[in-house]
Amino acid sequence: MASTQDDGILIAQHQQGKSSVQCFLRPDKANRHGLITGATGTGKTITLQTLAEGFSNLGVPVFMADIKGDLTGVSQKGVLSDKLAKILKERELPEPAFAAYPVTLWDVFGEQGHPVRATVSDLGPLLLARMLNLNETQSGVLQLVFKIADDDGLLLLDMKDLRAMCQHVGDNAASYTTEYGNISAASIGAIQRGLMQIEGQGGDKFFGEPMLNIADFMQTADNKGVINILAADKLMNSPRLYATFLLWMLSELFESLPEVGDLDKPKLVFFFDEAHLLFNDAPKVLIERIELVVRLVRSKGVGVFFVTQNPLDIPDTVLAQLGNRVQHALRAFTPRDQKAVKSAAETMRANPGLDVAAAITELGVGEALVSLLDEKGRPALTERVFVLPPASQIGPITPPLRKTLLDQSLVAGVYEKLVDRESAFESLKGRTQTRMAPQESAPAPSRGAAGGTTAAPAEAQQQAPERGILDGLGDLMGGGTRRTRASAGEQLIKSAASSIGREVGRQIIRGVLGGIFGSGRR
Repeated sequence: MASTQDDGILIAQHQQGKSSVQCFLRPDKANRHGLITGATGTGKTITLQTLAEGFSNLGVPVFMADIKGDLTGVSQKGVLSDKLAKILKERELPEPAFAAYPVTLWDVFGEQGHPVRATVSDLGPLLLARMLNLNETQSGVLQLVFKIADDDGLLLLDMKDLRAMCQHVGDNAASYTTEYGNISAASIGAIQRGLMQIEGQGGDKFFGEPMLNIADFMQTADNKGVINILAADKLMNSPRLYATFLLWMLSELFESLPEVGDLDKPKLVFFFDEAHLLFNDAPKVLIERIELVVRLVRSKGVGVFFVTQNPLDIPDTVLAQLGNRVQHALRAFTPRDQKAVKSAAETMRANPGLDVAAAITELGVGEALVSLLDEKGRPALTERVFVLPPASQIGPITPPLRKTLLDQSLVAGVYEKLVDRESAFESLKGRTQTRMAPQESAPAPSRGAAGGTTAAPAEAQQQAPERGILDGLGDLMGGGTRRTRASAGEQLIKSAASSIGREVGRQIIRGVLGGIFGSGRR
């Protein structure tokens, strides 16, 4: 159990004779972010659960993704099993004060938790391009699709809105070339295929309304912070969707929370598990923006802990901002593994009495090298310690218990019903029907005795101007019928009206990274 004391959250210790080495995570330094690394099966999940309990005891809400499906046990009181008793005795650790913690369950697919949704506009073209794995040219076309939707006042809320908008832009590409640039049919096709692939993986359930209110992640119950758990075992089958979803939430936190500076404790702690998925093959512009969000979200009172197997998974620009470190065992089987061990050892503060590089490969399950920030914000000496076991149940809960948690949740019934209001899909469908109606209702032209058409179409007759004497003179002088042409003044008026219409439609809700980098949300 991570006990909470005046020095902070006790997360690990090691008994050395009559004295013990204890590692405390200071709450006022938790928004300096952190890193938890280690090979599979070395104890990262237990560290996550122990840290989550410690923050909850302080009244700090937590968000974490449940990759393997075994974090839901934090909602139930733990018990002293024979295995746990043996471990405690061997490591000379105190018995946990067993307790249960308040939990809210979430699920993008709405199966194992409350649905989590975002609108397409709120996600924005940058993150959507990352989700669809688009190249630079295709990403540029996607940005144009969003821009045209803005200018035309069309809301992009769900997947069918975006598909309809892409089809509309593709069908009318020639008319947009002058104002927006070339829009290739191949790029539109690539976007549509990417959307079909996401739909096939169930990702279309992520888009729509009601959209997640990020404040619902920041609840307390019985003076304990609520631990928000995202069911991610199925979501991990779509790694890009998973990484994009978590980055969107992190960006939403940045955008929606006010500046608060350094607090006594964070407003929320966000655990980003399988963090390597966020950076794999990510374009440079996205990595730069992630770095910016991580650096600035600290001032919003949010602590971010990246969890991954290898410290080399995190770019140096992001790694430099992670002050609190928990390093579980790494196995140096390959040259890359050996490089990772060396890198991990060099980024932790040296301890004269400890060979950090050698220790990393020798650590047992549940054992870790820990270096946390002290009261002055400096990394403490790296210590080899045992992570304290959690006070709650280790392992998943049963389906009936999960259903009980959902029924008794603070947000029960808020997100379950999907709302489908009028947006781009309906607007574009209405335009098509309006355009087709006159053609369907127009009478067929009458035919003369010789089979020729004897009457011009009604529309042409209505548009034909009356011809007078001067028109006849013009025919004689010019050798034919004079063409009618809009005056320069009329063209100017039409152009101005079109410009005003586009400006009114420009202000579509757009959040996340788009809000940070130039197209803010109202």
